[in-house]
Amino acid sequence: MKCINKLGKRICALALGSVMILSLTACSAKEYGFAYDRNRNNSGYSTAAHTQGEMLETYASDLCVTVGDVTEDTDVDMSQATAAGLFDINSKDVIYAKNIHERMNPASLTKILTALCALEYGNPTDILTASENVNITEAGAVKLGLKAGDTMTMDQALYALLLRSANDVAILIAEHIGGSVEGFADMMNDMAKRLGATNSHFVNPNGLTDPNHYTTVYDLYLIMNAAISNDKIVEIMHTETYTSVYHDQNGAEKTMNISTTNAYLKKEAFAPNNVTVIGGKTGTTNAAGSCLILYSRDSTGNPYISIILHSEDRTTMYTEMTDLLGEI
Repeated sequence: MKCINKLGKRICALALGSVMILSLTACSAKEYGFAYDRNRNNSGYSTAAHTQGEMLETYASDLCVTVGDVTEDTDVDMSQATAAGLFDINSKDVIYAKNIHERMNPASLTKILTALCALEYGNPTDILTASENVNITEAGAVKLGLKAGDTMTMDQALYALLLRSANDVAILIAEHIGGSVEGFADMMNDMAKRLGATNSHFVNPNGLTDPNHYTTVYDLYLIMNAAISNDKIVEIMHTETYTSVYHDQNGAEKTMNISTTNAYLKKEAFAPNNVTVIGGKTGTTNAAGSCLILYSRDSTGNPYISIILHSEDRTTMYTEMTDLLGEI
């Protein structure tokens, strides 16, 4: 399904009773604000009714848009995943969509937004100091093993966040940037709103399970679309292994030796021959199931974003993702 016109074009809204008929036109410009409403069952492309004949700006300018599933003329078997989407970034086509506006737990895919906020409000050379709050006790939570008083740069922290998916490092970043996890979550929600991801709400920087922490496939597309415009995030997501040294509270060295969790980069899974996986982020919790978001390119260099939420298990998820990439 095609996307709405380039930024700067307008949508003319004609009110007909309670029905809005949207048509592309060249009406005179008039600016309108959009209310942020987490309870609306849609995402950032939504528009609200205004006075007949007036012009509306849309969050969806230059973005892929669909209001429902897009599965016709595809051979994708996504029966074991709750939601999935494949988006052609340049042509603004939604190639595949299943439940892309359904609110779901994103697990560690959350950390894409965490990295975006870290780089917007901080710098790679910032020195971060761990508090006692990095001591995460949730069973199964992936950690780097930080202790109170440990120090590292923001650059090191971002590698541990996106490659190792370290939940304790996510807390380290959040407290440095936001002063607290709660303060950082407010910054995450503000950025999500600005990106048009209005069907999401975040309460932590790592994606550990919380009933008030949710997003959608479509909102994750919006977040990832912003992330891949940041060279540092793309560089980290494309990295297979990373080794560095940080310090404890006494200045003693501690070695960080980590690898990507992305099976395509590790050569444990294989994309179709015409597709190159640049990078992405994995996520797994009991509540979220197995999740994956990827940034890929076809043989001509055209970029794509693909997302799967709540697949049955890791093996099934990669089989489904390879099937999805086959639609490119």
